[in-house]
Amino acid sequence: MTKSYRSKILLGLTIAFGLSATASAQMMINGAGATFPYPIYSKWFDEYAKVDPSVRFNYQSIGSGGGQKQILAQTVDFGASDGPMSDENLSKAPGKILHLPTVAGAVVMTYNLPGNPALKLDGETIADIFLGKIKKWNDPKIAASNPGAKLPENEIVVVHRSDGSGTTFIFTDYVSKVSAEWKQKAGNNTSVNWPTGIGGKGNEGVSGQVKQTPGAIGYVELIYAVQNKMPYANVKNAAGQFAKPSMESVTAALGTANIPDDFRFSMTNAPGDSAYPIAGATWLLVYEQQKDPAKGKKLIEFLKWALTKGEGMAKDLNYAPLPDEVQQRVLKRIDEIKF
Repeated sequence: MTKSYRSKILLGLTIAFGLSATASAQMMINGAGATFPYPIYSKWFDEYAKVDPSVRFNYQSIGSGGGQKQILAQTVDFGASDGPMSDENLSKAPGKILHLPTVAGAVVMTYNLPGNPALKLDGETIADIFLGKIKKWNDPKIAASNPGAKLPENEIVVVHRSDGSGTTFIFTDYVSKVSAEWKQKAGNNTSVNWPTGIGGKGNEGVSGQVKQTPGAIGYVELIYAVQNKMPYANVKNAAGQFAKPSMESVTAALGTANIPDDFRFSMTNAPGDSAYPIAGATWLLVYEQQKDPAKGKKLIEFLKWALTKGEGMAKDLNYAPLPDEVQQRVLKRIDEIKF
């Protein structure tokens, strides 16, 4: 073995050991929950790795119900949910859980029809479709909002979430506000007893089911419809206008929200001509008292970055960033986390 060859081997081993040491030195912060913000959270975790290479985030996109359960069980360092935790669930926690809103987004009505016409839907019609009362696409109620549209005689196939979901919470929160019958029969929660339809897991599952099922309609977060090139309806808002789901119309809805001190709030069916009515915020769930001081310190550093630099990435992914005043309030709350 030549001296040059031995030197190359030694250099290779040194690099390998160095990489191994770096990998083992990385701190893993685990989170789980909502699929609604998964696209932007993934972006944040990737970008933050450049800011602090000593930390890696492992986020399981399992639905808001799963995120709430795992933060209660303390099997993750943070949870994520698009529906605020109930008083009952919060009372089960071994410590105080903080709700930290991050961004807001639109839940859209996406569908699979021949030619995929641009549709307009009002709240009562959406409720009746998901109650199983409107069964065909050429129903007079759908036709009334869509004069001139070619509506087929196809049966409507309702697609809903099969898992506990914050997207479901936002959708059912809206439908409960516009339909007394829906509120009585199904209500508002992360999971409900669906009167009709088939289930899909996650926003990904619902998108997939709608895309492969002729005549289907389902509800997904806007970015999933955009990424899958799926059509989505304009929805009649509280002001009587058909609003297009967009970052601007979500921002308009968020601007009217009454946000209490604990940050648990609803922004569905918001007033205002330009507000999109099926919109909601998403929250990170963290314990005020962190069990692991080292992880707690790193998590706080990430949260502060996310609420400042991270917010600037929201618009590119069709999310609405928090208004400046709300950002400042959330940053003050992050300062209350102890480790």
